[in-house]
Amino acid sequence: MRYFILLIKPSSGHNSGMRETPVLFLLLVILTAALPCAQAAGGMQSHAEIHKVATEFVKALTKNMPGKVSYAIDEIDSRVAFPACTQLEAFLPTGAQTQGRTTIGIRCNDKNGWSLFIPANITITMDMLVSSHPLQQGQVIGQGDYLPQSGEVTQPGIITNETQILGKVVKYNIGAGQLLRQDMFRPPYAVTQGQTVQLVVEGNGIKLRTEGQALNNAADGQTTQVRVASGQIISGIARTNGIVEVQQ
Repeated sequence: MRYFILLIKPSSGHNSGMRETPVLFLLLVILTAALPCAQAAGGMQSHAEIHKVATEFVKALTKNMPGKVSYAIDEIDSRVAFPACTQLEAFLPTGAQTQGRTTIGIRCNDKNGWSLFIPANITITMDMLVSSHPLQQGQVIGQGDYLPQSGEVTQPGIITNETQILGKVVKYNIGAGQLLRQDMFRPPYAVTQGQTVQLVVEGNGIKLRTEGQALNNAADGQTTQVRVASGQIISGIARTNGIVEVQQ
């Protein structure tokens, strides 16, 4: 819709017994046209085509996601118009989520191109794991400590498979029926602080073994520090059965 305002100010004059008074005439003319016709006449980009590109992008983005995926992409404001584009491209803006309320970017890669951000909502429904009873800090998770529950995934890190949790250690107390996340658990320690460990040093075809005392807790594959009899502190990789490997 366009508005044209015409201001007309006639020459001032004098009337007998009256002060000079400027006369202002305001003429407002409103011209309207249907948006599709205006777009076609002015070479404007079809909103339907933009929406199609955004939809195809979301389909590809969610294709390999586990569970049942549904999505809704907001319609573009009918008052927004862009020049026609031959190279439309969709993208995920920096910081945008791949689930929940998010934003899909559309840009025109033609010369003097433009960009647009469209709100969208991506919903993932799948089986997740919840605690079957209260879990205590330090407890090692086994079968029977969790149950499957179908629902909408609303946050990252949700545990969906028992392989993600079996044998893990509870970081803090968890109530019964609570949705389980990966940050609630840690791998079991391969060595613990104060434990006497076997320090294995390998390099140049030589393999040496000596004892030392672990100075910190570490899971398998994590770095730990060991103090040997001489007082020297050596860093190594914690392994199961109280072994710390040092590569030379």
